[in-house]
Amino acid sequence: MPQDDLQSLPGVGPATADKLTDAGFDNYQSIAVASSGDLSQQADVGDSTAGDIIQAAREAADVGGFETGATVLERRREIGKLSWQIDEVDDLLGGGMETQSITEVYGEFGAGKSQVTHQMSVNVQLPQKYGGLDGAAIFVDSEDTFRPERIDDMIRGLDDEIIANELERREIEGSPGDEEAMEALLESFLDHIHVAKAFNTNHQMLLAEKAEELSREHAETEWPIRILCVDSLTAHFRAEFVGRGELAQRQQKLNKHLHDIDRVGNLHNAIVLVTNQVASNPDSYFGDPTQPIGGNILGHKSTFRIYLRKSKGDKRIVRLVDAPNLADGEGVMRVQDSGLKPE
Repeated sequence: MPQDDLQSLPGVGPATADKLTDAGFDNYQSIAVASSGDLSQQADVGDSTAGDIIQAAREAADVGGFETGATVLERRREIGKLSWQIDEVDDLLGGGMETQSITEVYGEFGAGKSQVTHQMSVNVQLPQKYGGLDGAAIFVDSEDTFRPERIDDMIRGLDDEIIANELERREIEGSPGDEEAMEALLESFLDHIHVAKAFNTNHQMLLAEKAEELSREHAETEWPIRILCVDSLTAHFRAEFVGRGELAQRQQKLNKHLHDIDRVGNLHNAIVLVTNQVASNPDSYFGDPTQPIGGNILGHKSTFRIYLRKSKGDKRIVRLVDAPNLADGEGVMRVQDSGLKPE
C-alpha cells in the first residue's frame, strides 16, 4: 500500500509513514489488528498517537465491528484446505488443514511430526485440483530437522500424474522417469521452501517477524506464502525456561510468539503448522500419559490439535484431539521412504 494512504491516518506524516512501513505496518489491516504497545514500540511513536492511528485504521479497514453469521460464512469460503493426500486423514480434518488457523501436531520422538512438516511443504505447492494451495512454504527449524533429501523422497513419491503435471507447469522438459528432469523438479520445489534455523527463543521470535515480512513480499507473486511450519514450536522454550519459577515467563513469551505466527496466517491466508514436544504425566493412572508441552496457552491458541502415535512398523495413528467444528476421531497413515501414505 502506498505511503500516501498511511498518511491519511491521523498523526501520520511522511516520517511516521516510513517508520510504520519499515516495522511491517504497511496497510490498514496490519495496523488495525496491532496493539498500541506493539505499534508504539516497533514504529517508535507515542502511546496516545499509536492508539489514534489504530482506531482510524480499524475504521478505514472496517475491522473491529460486529457482522452477521452469513457474512462470516461467506468469508470462510475464502479459506483454503491443504490435503495430506491421505483420504482417511483428510476426512478426519474436514477436507484438510485450513488456512488462517494454527494446526498443532504433537507426539513423542519418531512419531512423524517432522515428516508432516516436510510433506506439507511439498503438498502446498501443488495445484488446488491435486489438493494443494499453489503456494510456497516457510520452514522455521529449531531442532535441525529440515532435510532437502527428504523433500526429494517425497517428490518422487508423488503420483506420476502429479509429477508430470508439475514438470509441465514449471516448464521442465522430461518425464517422471527422467533423472535429470527430477533433479530440476527438486530444485524448483526447494526454491519455494524458505528455511531458517532458529538458535534460541529470541531468534525464533525474530524469525516470526521475518516470516511476516517475507509473506508480504510474496503476496502478489506467482508463489504466495501459503504455509508457515515451525518445527518445533516448544523445543527452545522448554530448554531455556526450566523449573516452575520460570513457567510464567515462558508462557508469556510463548503467548507472544503464538500471536505473531497467527498474525501471519490471518493476514496472508496461510496455514500455520507447528509441531510440539510431549512429556509423560506421572499422575495419569489410566489411558495415555503423554501430554503436550505448552499448557493452556498453546491449547487455547491452537485451532486444531493432532496427536501422532506410533503403531506397528511404519503405521501411525493420527488422532484429532480438538477442533472447533469437527468431531474427535482417528485415522491411520504410514510413514514410508516415499512420504506419508494411506494405510
